[in-house]
Amino acid sequence: PREGQRTGIYKEPVVGRVRVDAAGLVGDHQGDRRVHGGPEKAVHYLPAETYPLLAIRRPDLAVDFVPGSLGENLSGHGLTEDNVCLGDRYRIGTVVLEVSQPRRPCWKIDHRFDTDGLVPLINELGRPGWYFRVLTPGELAAGDTIELVARPAPEFTLSRLLASFASHRPAQDELLLLAGAPALNHDWAERLRRRAAWLGSNTTTD
Repeated sequence: PREGQRTGIYKEPVVGRVRVDAAGLVGDHQGDRRVHGGPEKAVHYLPAETYPLLAIRRPDLAVDFVPGSLGENLSGHGLTEDNVCLGDRYRIGTVVLEVSQPRRPCWKIDHRFDTDGLVPLINELGRPGWYFRVLTPGELAAGDTIELVARPAPEFTLSRLLASFASHRPAQDELLLLAGAPALNHDWAERLRRRAAWLGSNTTTD
């Protein structure tokens, strides 16, 4: 719904251990591989803390806000956009994952809940979740500990990147600094550089 496009946003809990390879969780699917999936967006994580925030703003949908309902592969407590950084590496089970970029939520979320306005609300809250690339394939399961094993760039939190990206006129230097963040997906880095270049060419002075 609403128009019958193919989608992989409907996720179900999985019992037992799951194999994870460079393409993500074995058995997972994406409806439109042009914009979803691939090695840079192999695994999507959404903090469990996101759902209560959404429920406060959209009580009409509160009963439907459950882990997996926004299309994520993994969810847990303690990690948020405020304390996760680009390039962070985490071990879950025998899998090692690396933070590659924030998620950019799309219209399929609104269609999933048969409503309007969820996508801008998620962006307003700064809680879209993020993507991992898979550095070490292996297996994981619900209940596994999420262990931080490396943080090469503690200054580059996802919240910092999201705030700059959402700003009407962010600082050009900040965009270029973020574009050079370690492990940031090339597409995001190029987008930031293009915006910085546009700002540099369209800045007026008094």
